[in-house]
Amino acid sequence: METRSPSTDAPTCRVVRPGDRHAGKQALLYEVGVSAATCGAQGIHLQLATIPPRASAVAHKHATHETAIYILSGSSGMWYGEGMAQHLVVNAGEFLYIPADTPHLPYNASESENCVAVIARTDPNEQESVTLLPQLDTVRPGSPVDWPHD
Repeated sequence: METRSPSTDAPTCRVVRPGDRHAGKQALLYEVGVSAATCGAQGIHLQLATIPPRASAVAHKHATHETAIYILSGSSGMWYGEGMAQHLVVNAGEFLYIPADTPHLPYNASESENCVAVIARTDPNEQESVTLLPQLDTVRPGSPVDWPHD
């Protein structure tokens, strides 16, 4: 992955090749694209995320940062809001907006297909704004395959 020091290089256009996949705090697999670390971004982050079949993230929110998501393949359900009381499903070819400070728990109810998404966030530091909310992880009983997927 191409990286540079934002403090010593002048901002310029850059091609960023994804590096190795890594597990984020949210327990999902990520391939970082645009970020402060990879190209000196100052107000945005862009990455690919994969949710394997029958898997979920842990409950979390992004303090003061908005998130926009585009689903490339598969689908993702998501519990969100106060007490994870609200639910939605986003499918391949659809966009999702998550306001700043919104608790959410995305999951993949598929038995066989990965959910792959492009994620953009107003946090150039990728994991810095992640706040884990373990008290909300067990609010919904069962596992992702038991949760809604239509």
